[in-house]
Amino acid sequence: MGRRADFLAANRGKRAPMPGFVLLVRERADGDPAMRYGITVTKKIGGAVVRNRMKRRFRVLARALLPIHGVAGADHVLIGRADGVERDFTKLRQELEKALQKVRRADSQAGAPPFRHRRDRKAKSPASDRREAGQ
Repeated sequence: MGRRADFLAANRGKRAPMPGFVLLVRERADGDPAMRYGITVTKKIGGAVVRNRMKRRFRVLARALLPIHGVAGADHVLIGRADGVERDFTKLRQELEKALQKVRRADSQAGAPPFRHRRDRKAKSPASDRREAGQ
């Protein structure tokens, strides 16, 4: 994946947060069974050397695990977290396997509640209801 629009679209998909990264998975529904992946690591994580090292590790993990555990016809995005910089490679591998299984499990559960929960931003707190009532 190389276009910003693809990364933004993946952000609307399923999310599996782990200590070293966040995995986003969004099915493209274009009929193409190819799995694509993208990696992003922000400057908050560290300098260029640290970010590039982290991206290299994610690239190796993605190439090894996506053909086995990935979702066919979907975009996969790995977002690096600060905890993933010095994390043991075997732990990162286990976490990615777990995250991919979590996403696949969410796909197979038809009728289950949404995978990603968002708070209702228009909901009011009980304290604001009391203020409006004049209490």
